[in-house]
Amino acid sequence: MDTVIFPDQDALRKEYDANIAARTFVVRELETRIEEVVAVLPSHPRVKGRVKTFESYFKKYIRLLKKETPFNGGLQEDILPLITDTIGLRVICPFLEDLAAVEELLKENFEVIEVERKGGDHTFREFGYESIHLLITIPADILNKRENCCGSKTAEIQIRTILQDAWAEVEHELIYKAEFSPFDSPLKRKLAAVNATLSLADIIFQEIRSYQRELNGELGKRRNSFFKKIEESTDAVLFTEEKPLAEDGAPSYDAPTLGELAVTAVTSAASAAAVTSNGGGEFVSGVSPANPAANVSIDDLLLNALYAHNKNQIPQAIAIYTQILEMKPDTTISSLIYKHRGMAYFARSHYEEAIADFSQSLELDPRSYKAAYYRGVICTVLRRYPEAIDSFNKALEINPYQPYCLYRRGQVYFHLEDYPQALGDCEAALALESFDAGRKFKELLLTKLKM
Repeated sequence: MDTVIFPDQDALRKEYDANIAARTFVVRELETRIEEVVAVLPSHPRVKGRVKTFESYFKKYIRLLKKETPFNGGLQEDILPLITDTIGLRVICPFLEDLAAVEELLKENFEVIEVERKGGDHTFREFGYESIHLLITIPADILNKRENCCGSKTAEIQIRTILQDAWAEVEHELIYKAEFSPFDSPLKRKLAAVNATLSLADIIFQEIRSYQRELNGELGKRRNSFFKKIEESTDAVLFTEEKPLAEDGAPSYDAPTLGELAVTAVTSAASAAAVTSNGGGEFVSGVSPANPAANVSIDDLLLNALYAHNKNQIPQAIAIYTQILEMKPDTTISSLIYKHRGMAYFARSHYEEAIADFSQSLELDPRSYKAAYYRGVICTVLRRYPEAIDSFNKALEINPYQPYCLYRRGQVYFHLEDYPQALGDCEAALALESFDAGRKFKELLLTKLKM
């Protein structure tokens, strides 16, 4: 029987310690570079790096020796274990959807040698963390900064969610570093249950994230369209000769009606959230513009109302907003719904109903400066200037850093021929945000004041 050749631990330690400073430098450089790569993601993944301790390195060295050593003749000197994760980094992501995005970004920016997906083959009875491991070549420009003296050419990057990372840390202590793994069935079931709970939590967090994105997307479409057309209608009045009011007190335009200007048909892409769509752009099951009375959650109703609103199905949107209010939600939600319904009423040119809803929104939530601002805009369009100034004053009292509110109040002062006050508001608005309409308005005021 051949003699087994044991590793020289002291020599290995000496060599390992000689490279610690260089490896630590490489870790810091890789951390910075990976942070720059993933910074494009809105979820802002965290990056952590480490150099293996010699103790961990040596234990893995021995494990690999046992695995790689032929049993028929002992260890040969040319059979040496290759440890590729001496330099290791983790990218920790808030949501499951980030994992694939991070993986693709790393593949685009580094030379990836190998991809391993750990834990993906576990059954529901097993416990163990899931993680994506990329083995990369350390970029030459980083190695050259230390004259290639770090003793490593590769680094391992692990990609995990926050919960996967938490489980991995605990599992490492309970299983990997322990002298024995759990062999008692009840204990195994408990560990499997904890892992399953964390996995389920990751899935639920992702579903909530997707739902929020869908809801925010619909809110953004509706809000952007509302703001854009409000600005177009008020600026058109400001920079062109004013037309007389019709007998009912509403503006008389040769252009399209204010309702037509306020909201345009925006095609919705409501297909991501399974709770809101069947993938074909349809409403939640049982809820549609023709059937807003289904027994579903307020969140689902709101998303359907926004979906109808963005498709310019305004009567249906108003009906769903009204249904939500009839459910008597708490004051915060009610204030929000009144604000949305007010915008829908405005789109239908139902100005008094819109003003009433914005007023109700503000009464329920006295900090709702947007409701006060919207009310002021409608009063401006109706040329009820004193009421408009009162509403803008209220909005600015709640939040003084609103450039467009200052700009709109300046427009009202302009219509009242108070040009100095209008100029003051215009300059204050431009101090907060530079925008073309504001600069154009300032030029008009300077002309009026002959300055």
